[in-house]
Amino acid sequence: MVANSTFYISPEDYLEAERVSPIKHEYRRGRVYAMVGAKKPHVIIAANSTTLLNVHLRDQPCVVMASDIKVRLEVADCYYYPDVVVTCDPRDLAGTEDFIHYPKLVIEVLSKSTAKFDSSEKFTDYQTCSTLEEYVLVSQTERSIEVRSLTNGTWNVATDQGDASVTFHSLHWSGTLAEIYQKVTLAEGAIASPPTNALMEKSAHP
Repeated sequence: MVANSTFYISPEDYLEAERVSPIKHEYRRGRVYAMVGAKKPHVIIAANSTTLLNVHLRDQPCVVMASDIKVRLEVADCYYYPDVVVTCDPRDLAGTEDFIHYPKLVIEVLSKSTAKFDSSEKFTDYQTCSTLEEYVLVSQTERSIEVRSLTNGTWNVATDQGDASVTFHSLHWSGTLAEIYQKVTLAEGAIASPPTNALMEKSAHP
């Protein structure tokens, strides 16, 4: 993110300006930050993740949303745009606002400019959300996923790489890194996984 203000902006003023802005900004305790554009690996990983979770949750009272929805963190006083977010809270499902309050799972696809912040300060802010159960960091330069899961009040970290399987405990979803990285070209130029029918196969067996 790139700082776009050096003076305090109220949440109300931020929301009003954001609704007419041609570019997206995140809000953190009175300051706004312009979001940089995403590269193709970033976009494809987010799309794959959204598709997989949508299929898995199609018969459940949960909604999967991509990067255009904001998450409001009241205690931390932030508005963030996660790459993928899942909410199962009736209060979010019933509303029509351009933000939600009660995420269950958040996925962030890392880039060079955001990786440090997403894995540290942003995660700290998200931990103030009482409904969040899982925070997932996905690399776009190598096939690697870090899953931070809240269990009995403690955040546990699992890192899956290469051809490993991955589990999002909060949603009772298990899959493979190949599914999440399908058709993604990694930084070294290699295809993370060849085109397959993996997503269609997953659709048949949620």
